[in-house]
Amino acid sequence: MPREIITIQVGQCGNQIGMEFWKQLCLEHGIGKDGLLEDFATQGGDRKDVFFYQADDQHYIPRALLMDLEPRVINGIQNSEYRNLYNHENIFLSEHGGGAGNNWASGYHQGEQVVDDIMDMVDREADGSDSLEGFVLCHSIAGGTGSGMGSYLLETLNDRYSKKLVQTYSVFPNQMETSDVVVQPYNSLLTLKRLTLNADCVVVLDNTALNRIAVERLHLANPTFAQTNSLVSTVMSASTTTLRYPGYMNNDLAGLLASLIPTPRCHFLMTGYTPLTVERQVNMIRKTTVLDVMRRLLQTKNIMVSSYARTKEASQAKYISILNIIQGEVDPTQVHESLQRIRERKLVNFVEWGPASIQVALSRKSPYVQTTHRVSGLMLANHTSIRHLFSKCLGQYEKLRKKQAFLDNYRKFPMFEDNDLSEFDESREIIEGLVDEYKACESPDYIKWGMEDLGEANVAAALDSKLVV
Repeated sequence: MPREIITIQVGQCGNQIGMEFWKQLCLEHGIGKDGLLEDFATQGGDRKDVFFYQADDQHYIPRALLMDLEPRVINGIQNSEYRNLYNHENIFLSEHGGGAGNNWASGYHQGEQVVDDIMDMVDREADGSDSLEGFVLCHSIAGGTGSGMGSYLLETLNDRYSKKLVQTYSVFPNQMETSDVVVQPYNSLLTLKRLTLNADCVVVLDNTALNRIAVERLHLANPTFAQTNSLVSTVMSASTTTLRYPGYMNNDLAGLLASLIPTPRCHFLMTGYTPLTVERQVNMIRKTTVLDVMRRLLQTKNIMVSSYARTKEASQAKYISILNIIQGEVDPTQVHESLQRIRERKLVNFVEWGPASIQVALSRKSPYVQTTHRVSGLMLANHTSIRHLFSKCLGQYEKLRKKQAFLDNYRKFPMFEDNDLSEFDESREIIEGLVDEYKACESPDYIKWGMEDLGEANVAAALDSKLVV
């Protein structure tokens, strides 16, 4: 029985990467731009029902909700060649259409006001599922709608569907360039609090790294949003292949994430992909053996979190767990030999308190998409260097907060009225705790971290709760 997943796209960035994701899924399942199955798509064996449902007129419709507070991006989708793909009852646009002005507080407040309409859409989609497993949220953490309204939706989903998994694909801003969103550090910090407390898994999509990869690996002088979004859609589709093309393991979201997330808060994942392509450009690779693919996935130049490749402390950082999803014609004995070689050569530095946890899931490729390489691979990794990304967000926040800059934009909304800035302080405390926990993961006695002040009677109970995902 399929375990359905509902995708929620929020804000400009969320809808843009969501659009690319659905384009990729349509190609891989042989579904036309109008939602009808192509004549050649007869081989079957795939699970379309995880992300699509079939309407009475044979249309395959994405289990997707498109939401924004300003109409430009969604209007573009509705006027595109994919306009007949979506269920138009699952599109929400604010009546005033003014957006959130890149202000987290505005997006959060507007989400609070329209939550009944949005949750009606979510409930209707959930009721149409036979065995709903969870939700996927696509958004950015830097702007107003994706961060603010996305944060409110995370809290609401966590409250109403507490037993369903919530995974996010969260785009982090490019921190190497001056942003046109001056309050980006405030928005990022407030959203990170909700991603820490209200999501079960966060796939970090770092714009800094995506741009670096496009320039250094794909030789694109000035990568466009469309090109970086193409990289994102590749990661998103590859991370769901075992759900859509079932094999002997990782056939549902819970199974996919269970080995990657050892404790509840350490649920931020980085990704790597090889061979890297944008549009029809292919980075030419002579050999595509399983060992080549798995070794390249571990190279920093292919990893889509810039902090891993750029920090001085990278040598001290360690992997907590790795899942490689290998697509193509693969002999399982090659996988075993590759894992042996990686362990013998000590190519991966793991935390001392956990086993050398590299898992490999084999997945079929779509028979409808032709590629120039025989084997491709996606890495989902839990790595302690992710904390440097959060530290950068904290550092940028502190610079603004010391100057009390731009806070008047937030004081206009109920959460911050009467000069109540406790939400900022609480968010900073939670993210500092997250950074400390990831740092503690690098030490061999992490299992006892945070229990120094507990009495002996409470240690056993604390350990039990700590190790429950």
